Amino acid sequence: MEVIKTPIEGLLIIEPRIFKDTRGYFFESFSQREFDEKVFPVTFVQDNESMSVRGVMRGLHFQRPPYTQTKLVRCVRGAVLDVAVDIRKGSPTFGQHVAVELTGENHRQFFITKGFAHGFAVLSDEAVFQYKCDEFYHPEADGGIQLCDPSLGIDWRIPFDEAILSEKDTKQPFLKDFESPF
Repeated sequence: MEVIKTPIEGLLIIEPRIFKDTRGYFFESFSQREFDEKVFPVTFVQDNESMSVRGVMRGLHFQRPPYTQTKLVRCVRGAVLDVAVDIRKGSPTFGQHVAVELTGENHRQFFITKGFAHGFAVLSDEAVFQYKCDEFYHPEADGGIQLCDPSLGIDWRIPFDEAILSEKDTKQPFLKDFESPF
């Protein structure tokens, strides 16, 4: 596995080593030993999967302390633009983001430590998205920021008038009105 650093500390792109032949391909999508050595020692406790259609935008979500989550995300079918925004108070990159295209073909994964809001936009007709979390989901700890906040400068590659959003996501605060719990 190759670990690619991003401009923001705490966000890494993981590219697995893929073995292809006439039968297809094989790769290790996760190895605790290799992950601990090359990325970060973490114990994942919950795996989640969602299926979404083109234009769906989910996020930007996080869990408040003491239930913060580190995530390892990937798209197993289709294509998404995956985004993490730094919401750590006092961070030199507060409010900045990293966007990565994750697809069923490139097999890339995105590692997101605690202190980031996370979301994605579906670029293909359909996408199946998976993520590992190091903390269980706690609805009372749900948090988020507005994914269409122009101050974030995110090019979601989906026009907002064509985006499919949950009611919850349309009501999240803008960054300027947001009090970070981190």
